[in-house]
Amino acid sequence: MTDSRPGTAASPPLAFLKGHGTENDFVIVPDPDGLLDLSAADVARLCDRRAGIGGDGMLRVVRSAAHPEAAALAAEAEWFMDYRNGDGSIAEMCGNGIRVFARYLQRAGLADAGDLAVATRAGVRRIHIAKDTEDGAPGEVTVRMGRAALPGGAVSVGVDGHGWPALHVNMGNPHAVAFVDDLEDAGDLLRAPAVAPAEAYPAGTNVEFVVDRGPRHVALRVHERGSGETRSCGTGACAVMVAAARRDGLDPALTGRPVTYTVDVPGGRLVISEGTDGEIEMTGPAVIVAEGVIDPAWLAG
Repeated sequence: MTDSRPGTAASPPLAFLKGHGTENDFVIVPDPDGLLDLSAADVARLCDRRAGIGGDGMLRVVRSAAHPEAAALAAEAEWFMDYRNGDGSIAEMCGNGIRVFARYLQRAGLADAGDLAVATRAGVRRIHIAKDTEDGAPGEVTVRMGRAALPGGAVSVGVDGHGWPALHVNMGNPHAVAFVDDLEDAGDLLRAPAVAPAEAYPAGTNVEFVVDRGPRHVALRVHERGSGETRSCGTGACAVMVAAARRDGLDPALTGRPVTYTVDVPGGRLVISEGTDGEIEMTGPAVIVAEGVIDPAWLAG
């Protein structure tokens, strides 16, 4: 019998696209019927920047009804974002990734400008794709990111013998947010910063280093769990906005007024708002840059 699993020589070429949101880049693999079985090693090869396509992570596009982790959400969201980190590990959510995911659905004719819902491992996320601008540029994408959880308890992060207090923020995935004097204080971020206590993050965490740029305007660098330093992190930008607002004494649930921060990332700019109901919205660009096919013989190699 011929082996038709992905990554075997008998497989047909595997379609892919490449996209980014504020230069947080992804390999997009359409798999509407959930037929592909990509191992962690397969994903890591696809995301390899020298020997593969290259990306901070992979977005597999699957109908919710066809994926065991999302079938219960199929009535709310037709599509499920199966997100993997660049090392092949599974992640709950990716804020830049879900904007790129929505842009792919629009490009493929599976969604129009306007509102849609996407299932993730962190739950259903509501998305709005703005209409193209007058000069034909793609409209920005806004994602309702849910509410931030602040588990409490003192945490700290450390790099090269230097340490800072941090705020534990969960955006469906974990973050440790530290305010520093200079973004260069974070070092090269090739390795994950030390985080203590370890039991606060049993599955590891994303770590953001933050400086002020002006009133309600901050900038960050981030080490993403499973990917290393990236040019942007959407959930991280949301976690940073919440941390900055709380540091500044702003909590919409208490003040009755929404708050918005501009968050600069190495790859661009995101605008993050928190409403009086605690719901956080992120707005930013999403771009598809290429599409093609993967040689199954290479993937099997």
